[in-house]
Amino acid sequence: MATTMPDYAAEREAMVERHLKRRGIAELRILNAFLEVPREAFVAPEYAHLAYGDHPLPIEANQTISQPYIVALMIGAASIEPRAKVLEVGAGSGYAAAVISRIAGKVIAIERQHDLVEVARERLARLGFDNVEIVEGDGTKGWPEAAPYDAILAAASGSHIPAPLIDQLATGGSIVMPVGGPGWAQTLVKATKRADGTLEQSDLGGVRFVPLIGEEGWKDA
Repeated sequence: MATTMPDYAAEREAMVERHLKRRGIAELRILNAFLEVPREAFVAPEYAHLAYGDHPLPIEANQTISQPYIVALMIGAASIEPRAKVLEVGAGSGYAAAVISRIAGKVIAIERQHDLVEVARERLARLGFDNVEIVEGDGTKGWPEAAPYDAILAAASGSHIPAPLIDQLATGGSIVMPVGGPGWAQTLVKATKRADGTLEQSDLGGVRFVPLIGEEGWKDA
């Protein structure tokens, strides 16, 4: 007899109400995107019952899945339009890319860890998120093959915004990423590209992310 997976629809709705709407996430298409994506499918089965708390959870390769509120905050700050092409740096489990895909036209999510690439590709294909492409590489160098991007979101913190990401951002587009040292609280920054290639930056508050590893980021330990 086939095993029936638990239905977390009620928990998903409660998460959207409690952790997103009550904390100021008001854009309907963002809220609907979170309702469409089963977060429990992006963590190991033993963590499924914890999937709708507003906190990170462990995933494969000793990484974590970001808390829902921070994912929502970053998506909202990036001002993603329905036909937008979005680059996500640090695909991880694929959860944030899946949520973004319910809003954007196309999502390229780059991940440096091969095991995570394989898991995320299989999971997204199985769940039917067919406008997400998971690619393997150094996220600090972006993915020039598909540039320019209307928005870039980075799920790891660097000491600065890598120059290749700025180069690959379309004029008027925004990069949202945490900036600051590893192991400490960082600042979530929104940087919008002006016509002359310079950035207009704003501070979105304190966050804590894993370090951005790569040629234009922190060196791997």
